[in-house]
Amino acid sequence: MNHISVKKGHNIRTSGCPKSEVVSKQIPEKVSVQPNEFRGVKPKMIVKEGDDVKIGSPLFFDKNKSQVKWPSPLSGKITNIKIGNRRVIEKIEISRNGNKFVKLKSFSQKEIKRSDRKTILDHILEANLFPLIRQRPFNKVANPNDMPRDIFISGYNSAPLAVDICNLIETEKKIFQTGLTVLSRLTEGDVFLSLNKKMDFDDVLTQTISGPHPAGNVGIQIHHTKPLRPSDVVWTVDAQHVLTFGRLFELGFYDPKVIVTIGGSGASNPITVETVSGASIKSLINSQVIKKPVRIISGNILTGKKINPENYLGFYDSTVSIINDEVKRPFLGMLSLGSSKSKYSLFNAFLSFGNQLFDFTTSQNGELRAMVPLNAWEKVLPMNIYPNPLYRAILAKDIEEMEKLGIWECDDEDFALCSFACPSKIDVGAVIRDGLDLIEREG
Repeated sequence: MNHISVKKGHNIRTSGCPKSEVVSKQIPEKVSVQPNEFRGVKPKMIVKEGDDVKIGSPLFFDKNKSQVKWPSPLSGKITNIKIGNRRVIEKIEISRNGNKFVKLKSFSQKEIKRSDRKTILDHILEANLFPLIRQRPFNKVANPNDMPRDIFISGYNSAPLAVDICNLIETEKKIFQTGLTVLSRLTEGDVFLSLNKKMDFDDVLTQTISGPHPAGNVGIQIHHTKPLRPSDVVWTVDAQHVLTFGRLFELGFYDPKVIVTIGGSGASNPITVETVSGASIKSLINSQVIKKPVRIISGNILTGKKINPENYLGFYDSTVSIINDEVKRPFLGMLSLGSSKSKYSLFNAFLSFGNQLFDFTTSQNGELRAMVPLNAWEKVLPMNIYPNPLYRAILAKDIEEMEKLGIWECDDEDFALCSFACPSKIDVGAVIRDGLDLIEREG
């Protein structure tokens, strides 16, 4: 078994870490699917307000790939379709009523292994679950007409406050194996599964990985396993979605179950819960006693999206982060002596009292300023890529130089820690995304 040892990076020691045990099952009264969170997708509605839907019913499809549709994660009624500027569909809200689902064919393990790629792919498309598969480069919903070089699955989530993926896999190992077998039928290459502990599975190449965040990011694992070339397309699938595929083929219907962690410095009761995709945030945080101003984030504190309690969990998110939004700026704070109790440092700049957890707030401890190359980015980026020259090439819109510097392997989530560590407060990840968008537009 291959082992990847990641040396660079940093595990953010935030307070409010939830335990890995699932403490409750929460079926929300309302859910939402938000088409504007899918890059490059031009949605066309299938349903309208007032329609009844089942779990798994198609809600909309992509105009560019009409066979790719998005499923309803709840049985009930379409209560609101919010249209924004330029007729952009922002969200589709569904209110719960009953527990009806779209019934499809189930497969045995032998049937899956005997089936060809087209049969497996058609079943996933029929179940409207293809959006669970993303592609690199560009980290967007994959194209079912592409033949991926390989498929990568990360079974190790190293992000702050994340779900313990290995613990989840161990509790549903048989279903997970079914999902892996399904995915192995979709490529002529290999399916790579990265875990932070040894486990044996068939039909995939399993490897262990260790090291600080972002070791759990699938982009880092691709880089250390089989790097992307400009002509390559690989597919990636979240570990929880492997379980979704496994349940689809074993049970014959879409099970929208997802395990979600709720934590952070502003969470009074950090917990792990079972809910459904697109659940309302209000239903997830109803056990939290929030007395101070907080910021709620769908996703982790490095790459998540700021939301309010009336919003919904993102399609690919499995963490709700709550951090204090009450920022007090000390008088002449830059001149005061600090310690690990009062200030957080990646590079041991203050007197340390051990690896204690830190109560993060939304303060950036400064504002955007001139870039000073102090190797802060390089110290936390475990890739054979020079982030500083790549950043400059993107700002100059020099596509040829960007390609030479390895932008095809990059994604903004892999550079989020660079933004966190940056003394100049530069959002490095956003610039990487601008570079990827430029390359995609230029073809």
